Amino acid sequence: MAFSEIFHKLELIEGYSLPEQMNNPFDYVPHPLCCRAAEEVCAYLGERSEWSGEIAKGKMFGVLIVRSTQGEIGYLAAFSGNLAGSNFHSGFVPPVYDMLQPDDRFRIGEAEISAINRRIKQIESDNLFSELKINLAEALAKSEQEISSAKHQLDEQKALRDIERAATSDPERLAELIRESQHQKAEFARLKKYWREEQARLKADIDAYQQEADSLRVERKRRSEELQMWIFKQFRMLNACGQVRDLCEIFAPTPQRIPPAGAGECAAPKLLQYAYQNNLEPLAMAEFWQGRSPRGEVRRHGTFYPSCQGKCGPILGFMLQGLNIEKREVARPLSPTLIYEDEWLAVVAKPAEMLSVEGRCEKWSVEQWAREKFTKAQRVMPVHRLDMSTSGVLVVAKRVDAYRALQGEFNACRVVKKYIALLEGNIMIDEGRIELPLAADYANRPCQKVDFESGKPAITEYRVVERREGRTLIEFSPLTGRTHQLRLHAAHAEGLNAPIVGDALYGNRDRRLFLHAAYIAFTHPATGEWVEFNSPCDF
Repeated sequence: MAFSEIFHKLELIEGYSLPEQMNNPFDYVPHPLCCRAAEEVCAYLGERSEWSGEIAKGKMFGVLIVRSTQGEIGYLAAFSGNLAGSNFHSGFVPPVYDMLQPDDRFRIGEAEISAINRRIKQIESDNLFSELKINLAEALAKSEQEISSAKHQLDEQKALRDIERAATSDPERLAELIRESQHQKAEFARLKKYWREEQARLKADIDAYQQEADSLRVERKRRSEELQMWIFKQFRMLNACGQVRDLCEIFAPTPQRIPPAGAGECAAPKLLQYAYQNNLEPLAMAEFWQGRSPRGEVRRHGTFYPSCQGKCGPILGFMLQGLNIEKREVARPLSPTLIYEDEWLAVVAKPAEMLSVEGRCEKWSVEQWAREKFTKAQRVMPVHRLDMSTSGVLVVAKRVDAYRALQGEFNACRVVKKYIALLEGNIMIDEGRIELPLAADYANRPCQKVDFESGKPAITEYRVVERREGRTLIEFSPLTGRTHQLRLHAAHAEGLNAPIVGDALYGNRDRRLFLHAAYIAFTHPATGEWVEFNSPCDF
């Protein structure tokens, strides 16, 4: 297919109108025109066999539907980072700033830092440096052995002299014993001094090498930081109001203050920058993944994803200013259904899209509902949480002592919970156990990721309930309670490799997240009885 121009014309799709508002890139359902544009980009990528290996490893692409000043509808395409070692490829928008120019300050600075790295490596691998470290290690071992042996001999000689002193009154012999003691102590002191001086000499030779390496490391750090900040200032981002800010200015008010590495190189900022520079009106945007998922994260080939928060959150927050951004209207959810109540606690069925506890936003929560309903309660506190999009059984304490007791049960993993989920795909093994440690994915908040080095243990048991024409109804029994545990264990390639239907973070958006807390059982904080509660699933 032809893919030579950056502005790719698009025919409107019958039955679909142009979007009236620009979609929010952090929360959207891709417009049909974005889907068509993505299909064209994927078809073109399929023709470029020389890129297949790199794309197979995983890369994010993006499309932006635009309208020209002449009223033509088309789309722009972009890739995150670089592709095949270049920032420029026919049919794709250029980078905001090209760091790969041979005579660019970045490449020159990078070469200088590489030269420092080579010198550090040269110092550390120098044969004489290695020999000096070996000599010092041998000297330390030998000195320890000789000093220990001399000290043992000194102690033995002293013990013999003490016996002889007790057995003689001859003044001359006593004086001779004193001289022997002084002589042996002096010899021992000379031995220790010799090894101190020998070790100091060897250390001084080593330090001469080490100081040069340390000095080079300090210089490398200084140059790297200066070069990085210089690069960030070259990324001068535009917005629809005609304002210009570099990345340092954009990130200065944020908690992180300094832009993360790779900021400004994602597909979304590239697309908006080119549109503004060429008087193209942004109408709709979508980003989609091609290739394998990065280890730890969940990225599925051909799936649309929201823009990343870590790198693109502040950047797009600035670049979208001046556009009429679509706001997804979420109706106030139904009120929870009361399953059980006594003077210590209540058990409710939370509807989907309702918060468990009161948050910073103004969305309705179970906590607020419970405060209004249980007006005579000592204090209303949800004992645990469900994701906003997850429905099902939730326990609310009505007294502080009940809350503390139930928290103890949760912390000790003595509470039994079961969830029902509808997964995309056929799960062929009827039951099993998933153990994948989880950690926060700070670059893509609120997502979590699988992290085998620093993640917290997360264990889920599962059982297939029913298979439905390419989908599978699963019963999950979490043995730990990590954030997004079931969602990640379902979607991750090393888990079930089948996202929960409607999971906008790890799969595809649908009318709802098909995850329901169906059962909970625990020891009642007042009666000590084992109690069980169910919430029927409606999917």
